[in-house]
Amino acid sequence: MDGVLGTAFLAGAGVVAGVTGTAGGVTSLVAYPALLAVGVPPLAANVTSSVALVGSGASSALRAGPDVVGHGPTLRRWLPRTVLLSLAGAVLLVSTPTALFDRLVPFLVLAGAVVVLLQPRIAARQRARDRPLPPAAVSAAGAGVALYNGYFGAGSGILLVALLSLTVEPVLHRANGLKNVLLVAGDVLPAVLFAVLGTVVWRAAWPLGLGALVGGLVGPSLARRLPEGLLRVLVGGCGVVLAVYLLVRG
Repeated sequence: MDGVLGTAFLAGAGVVAGVTGTAGGVTSLVAYPALLAVGVPPLAANVTSSVALVGSGASSALRAGPDVVGHGPTLRRWLPRTVLLSLAGAVLLVSTPTALFDRLVPFLVLAGAVVVLLQPRIAARQRARDRPLPPAAVSAAGAGVALYNGYFGAGSGILLVALLSLTVEPVLHRANGLKNVLLVAGDVLPAVLFAVLGTVVWRAAWPLGLGALVGGLVGPSLARRLPEGLLRVLVGGCGVVLAVYLLVRG
């Protein structure tokens, strides 16, 4: 798929990615398969998606003001770790041989999709807890999510929302606002790294990024009208199908 049709497809996929990202942090599970569908190789698709979706993340973060009120200490504690370890994940990605990455991709996609599908259970477990998680476990989990965000990222938003809900912010929409701020800060340096190293497929990045920016701006109003459960099943199901396809193809 190329030419005008491919550009229009990627722009549309970007809009969908931006909208779904505001609903629960599954942006890359939409954008990544779209890039594969137009013929972008797996490693290049991952870095292209990371660069293209920065604008969508920024628009979501700019609307997070009311949700992060009172969380200054949380942001000061979590931001440095998120930024540094996301960059470390990006460095790990560009240092990974392409053949190895091709073998890892199905399992990374599947992990992100499973997290999407299990989100209600994660929330239920959070409500059932009667004591806080150990600080060491929280730090380790936050570090792992940040590293994964820089390396691959699909589902990292939901992982972070779940962790924030379990630790510092039980109200879901406020935890989602915190996630938006943390992840856009963590995504900037990896995007710069990918752009400088020249592995971004720019002809695919610009329509995807423009669509994602539009989707990120209009997403909140649209997401309120979509059944959350249906959206989660559709996105998570697509991720599972993609992972199976990649395993069979490999």
